[in-house]
Amino acid sequence: MRDPKANWEPAPAAAAGPRVSIAVVGHVDHGKSTVVGRLLADTHSLPDGKLAQVKALCERTSKPFEYAFIVDALTDERSQGITIDAARTFFSSAKRDYVLIDAPGHIEFLKNMVTGASRADAALLVIDAREGVQQNSKRHGYLLSMLGVQQIAVLISKMDLVDYAREAFEQIVREYRTFLGQIGVRVLHFIPVSGARGDNLASRSAQMDWYPGPTVLEMLDDVRVSQANVDQPMRFLVQDVYKFTRSGDERRIVAGEIVSGRLKVGDQVVFYPSGKSARVKAIEGFNMPSRMEVRAASSAVGFTLEDQIYITRGEVASLLGQPRPEVSTRLRAKLFWLAPAPLKPKHEYLLRIGSAKTRMQLEHVVRVLDAVTLAASDKQQVDRHEVADCVLELKKGIAFDVLSVTPETGRFVIVGDHRICGGGIVQERLDDRQSETREKVFLRNFKWERSDITPELRSEVYNQKPALLLITGTAQSQRKALAKGLEKRLFAEGKTVYYLGMGSFLYGVDADEKAHGPEARVGHIRRLAEVANILLDAGILLIVTARELRREDVETIKTVVYSDDVHVVWSGDSITTDVECDLQLPDDLDVESGIGELKTFLHKSGVIFKPNW
Repeated sequence: MRDPKANWEPAPAAAAGPRVSIAVVGHVDHGKSTVVGRLLADTHSLPDGKLAQVKALCERTSKPFEYAFIVDALTDERSQGITIDAARTFFSSAKRDYVLIDAPGHIEFLKNMVTGASRADAALLVIDAREGVQQNSKRHGYLLSMLGVQQIAVLISKMDLVDYAREAFEQIVREYRTFLGQIGVRVLHFIPVSGARGDNLASRSAQMDWYPGPTVLEMLDDVRVSQANVDQPMRFLVQDVYKFTRSGDERRIVAGEIVSGRLKVGDQVVFYPSGKSARVKAIEGFNMPSRMEVRAASSAVGFTLEDQIYITRGEVASLLGQPRPEVSTRLRAKLFWLAPAPLKPKHEYLLRIGSAKTRMQLEHVVRVLDAVTLAASDKQQVDRHEVADCVLELKKGIAFDVLSVTPETGRFVIVGDHRICGGGIVQERLDDRQSETREKVFLRNFKWERSDITPELRSEVYNQKPALLLITGTAQSQRKALAKGLEKRLFAEGKTVYYLGMGSFLYGVDADEKAHGPEARVGHIRRLAEVANILLDAGILLIVTARELRREDVETIKTVVYSDDVHVVWSGDSITTDVECDLQLPDDLDVESGIGELKTFLHKSGVIFKPNW
């Protein structure tokens, strides 16, 4: 556990303006922590007695004092001499406040560096004057470029150990500038420094009068802090929805974070990927008075809506009339792979972007690039520490932006086996099989006339959640007997339930549709889903039977209905399509036992609140 005294925040400085976030990166043992520690000491940003405390600790442990120990507070870091986590430290110049993110340089901790640098206003990339440009120096430069960090200064550290030789400095500058030029990165300044002696950090070095540029502190004070994110399209990341019931409080507060733009009372917000819309009634805050407006970089935000609509964690809200986020199950991305096992097609991972997460697979690789040599190949896997331009296929549609529009909704991480395996940026939205259907749903949801009876009230009265149960299987399966038997059992127990067979739909609601074949099937399924959406909005538990549903059919239904309570059951021993099922019932299971299995499943899924058997 990190020592709580390691990351301190001094009293606010007299300087006004936003706090500037600076990532400090570089190869292991190139002096990042020493630079940060000395900068804190020389700007008098340490609490009273802190420097003496660290020196006393070094004396007690028989270690020579190092400024890196000010930052490296973890026991493992002190014993191993490497930074494991992305430590955050705070200091102030005469001009403004800063947070320094000391990101790890060891190859095993690259994933932490990605996390630390992802929201930095600028970066300091440290290179040891003795060791010169290393492989990680190149990887870090490439990663900063990928993450969209545009203001970069390169610090050539430990100049005291090369006798402040100008030639050593200029050789590294030439080599690294050539590499960065190949990946389109421009550096603000190359600065020769010594963390141990404080040269060119907070004050100019008398040992390097041949260097005409700024000190590190002067360079930081010149970093541009863009306020453009406030004027960008509004993006609100939904973290959760909270409902209050005590003392007649019936508020439903949508909680999350504004990462760009601004939001005010009365704004019409649209949530994606659902496409549902409502007007902001009030902006709420924990233990604080309500406000009329909030903007990007605010602390956690909550708001209530004039109409109660069903939304979930992971949705992204935007303002009506502003550019909306992209929604798809396919995207083109540039990613950096960190896991020992290569990224290959057909292997499933978890993708996180904003507050959303979904399962994903690699569809195909466009190009693979070695981040050190910049050599390209067209192989169909991505090995460790390689950069790839590739297409990702997601299990469900999520909302996102291209990085150049809104960085916070354009960056993602990939998780496998509970570990971060890679990260990257979205380059382009690609069409998927649901693109046309999704556009129809967006328009429908915007025009939807809501009842004054809320979904919560219907669930309370009906003692159930609205849900769609899809029972499928081969022509010989007992899906219809199961569905009708379940409907009869639930109805007898007071549930609001309805059975709809596919034949009833095709020769009823869909009777005017004359087309046949695969293309017509998409239309049939979409219209069936629209009927299901109406019935679920009425609070009904709908049971539908259809022969041999496919994955694409279920994707269409879930796009139209957009509910967590769409469940698929396969009746039969062998699943003959690519559909993914929540429950499979074998052929030798009699109907009565199958009905019991279905009831148990509905109860465990939270659809039926109270078992009545």
